[in-house]
Amino acid sequence: MPSKPVIGYARVAKNFGPVVAVDGVSLDVAEGEFLAIVGGSGSGKTTLLRLTNRLIEVDRGTITVEGADISRADPVELRRRIGYVFQSGGLFPHLSVADNIGITPKLLGIPQGEIAARVDELLDLVRLDRTQHRDRLPQDLSGGQRQRVGVARALAARPRIVLMDEPFGALDPLTRDALGEDYRALHHKLGLTTVMITHDMTEAILLADRIAVMRAGQLLAQGTPAELGRSDDAYVLELLRTPRRQVARLNERLPQGGAA
Repeated sequence: MPSKPVIGYARVAKNFGPVVAVDGVSLDVAEGEFLAIVGGSGSGKTTLLRLTNRLIEVDRGTITVEGADISRADPVELRRRIGYVFQSGGLFPHLSVADNIGITPKLLGIPQGEIAARVDELLDLVRLDRTQHRDRLPQDLSGGQRQRVGVARALAARPRIVLMDEPFGALDPLTRDALGEDYRALHHKLGLTTVMITHDMTEAILLADRIAVMRAGQLLAQGTPAELGRSDDAYVLELLRTPRRQVARLNERLPQGGAA
């Protein structure tokens, strides 16, 4: 782990009135790493993500991005250099696909010709036919297509960091699997640092390099799946047992040694 992580959380805390959402979390994210933060509803994982680009503000502790304390950064400038993928795509409903993807470059003052070329490049990158999709509205897209546009928009300003808030959770299983694998390939191809929030341990194991487990605002454990398997925390071990139980039940129900 480098001495200066791309993202660093040091004793970070956030309360909403009497509710402790994040409780003294310390965690580093290395350059080029794909980190999944896993936990149930109310674990604090989405709050931690939103603190990272100052969608909400830290009460205590320090968050650094590329070595700089984000409390000293302009929040708008910070958000423009960090890609963010929302659970349901988060697209502007009255803007076309091309205008949704190009909105951050436009705000950054990039010439329209360069934006148009970037939109076409990104549509290719996320496997959407540019002729068929660039002028369509979000309401005319499937859930998977909207999420692909959301990924393209997050990448439009060439960020080095991408934050993803349960990006594939609302999709059907086939689309979710395909889009997860496609994003994992993009993560490597573009040399991104990705932090993904998910409640699905199987998804975290399949996509991430390392997993952080949160519960009741606290970081219980972090590491590779193998390292988490050596944890002595009952909740962490139960999370790891769930995918194994699912595989065992599938093997019982599916025919062996041939096509289903």
